[in-house]
Amino acid sequence: MVHAGIAAVRLDRPTELNTMIPQFWRELRDIATRLNADPKVRVVVLSSTGKHFSAGMHLDVFSSRDQSRYADPARYNVVRGESVRHFQDVISAVERIRVPVLAAIQGGCIGGALDLVTACDMRYATGDAFFVIQETNIGITADAGTLQRLPTLIPDGIAREYAYTGNRLHADRAREIGLLNEVFADFDEMMTAVDRTAETIASKSPLAIAGTKSALLYSRDHSVREGLDRSAIWSAAALSSHDMQKALQAQRGGHPAQFDDLPDFEWDI
Repeated sequence: MVHAGIAAVRLDRPTELNTMIPQFWRELRDIATRLNADPKVRVVVLSSTGKHFSAGMHLDVFSSRDQSRYADPARYNVVRGESVRHFQDVISAVERIRVPVLAAIQGGCIGGALDLVTACDMRYATGDAFFVIQETNIGITADAGTLQRLPTLIPDGIAREYAYTGNRLHADRAREIGLLNEVFADFDEMMTAVDRTAETIASKSPLAIAGTKSALLYSRDHSVREGLDRSAIWSAAALSSHDMQKALQAQRGGHPAQFDDLPDFEWDI
């Protein structure tokens, strides 16, 4: 659902703790692809239903890797590796959406759900929220993005602590170390604040926001020099935009710029 430039994506299996069943992984990549291509989308709000944001990977996902179907262990291992890459690609598809993705989290955010929210741009939570790298507790290594993204969001030593111990990271501590932007008393208060932030982002130049997100992601994974070069290329292409002209005119007039009457992105692919 898209309203006023804000796309709402909601996990809606509350009685099953919003576990990530095989269908989830198929649908999430399709949703990410559609949102990225929709010119009306300027920001995405990812939320959930029920007591917990998500209890992570459903056991059906693991059972789909049935080794008995393969006579050759080597072939099974290749298929298993490709399966892991599929999960990684789905999570990365959320990160690569050209607009900011805001995660609103209540209750437990466990295992694969932590992979998902670390791929978002900002994270907000209720006071009862907690995060667990659950893979450690079941004898495996997290493999869909948490171990790669979490140390870029919080201090490395703290990321290692929770990865090695499998302990719960509670909301207040998560806010203190920088994983969360803000913590709220309850779900309604959180959603009101997140929607307000989304509305502010949606009111900005979509070209400026897309360029900013692109620069931030690129700079995270490259050197400062490479990031600066990338920004120079973007600016050379975008500084002549109608958005900039409109924003400067609005500032001279002493009022906020409105971008609703400018053309959205037009995809011809």
